[in-house]
Amino acid sequence: MRLFTVFAALSVLLLAATCNPESQGSRLPPNLKQLEGTWLHAHEEDQADVLVYRPNTYAFPPSRGRTGFAFERNGLFTQYDIAPTDGLEGHKGRWKAQNDHTLLISLDDKQEPDYELEVISLENNVLKVKRKQ
Repeated sequence: MRLFTVFAALSVLLLAATCNPESQGSRLPPNLKQLEGTWLHAHEEDQADVLVYRPNTYAFPPSRGRTGFAFERNGLFTQYDIAPTDGLEGHKGRWKAQNDHTLLISLDDKQEPDYELEVISLENNVLKVKRKQ
């Protein structure tokens, strides 16, 4: 009986999460599901205008700071910039999928204009993007 109760509770939670109208239109396309989470800039690996990011759990070489961003399933976005005190400063915003490989980013504080991230590749915990204004 206890297993049934747990299963029923999980089913209700899953149903509630998938029926949330606020998350409609801000779901990652199937090929971009791996984007959910926090990514930090692996600037050592950049190639021309292609920026390389890795999960925040990656063992990065020493650096004077790393920018990055976090994607949440519900369309919430946080951009991490270097703070005046050399730490990270988070700027909240939203993301929206334009298509299967382009995301529109808008920051709530409007300190910079909206921009697009074109996903060049996302495999083996390596994210390569081009940023477009």
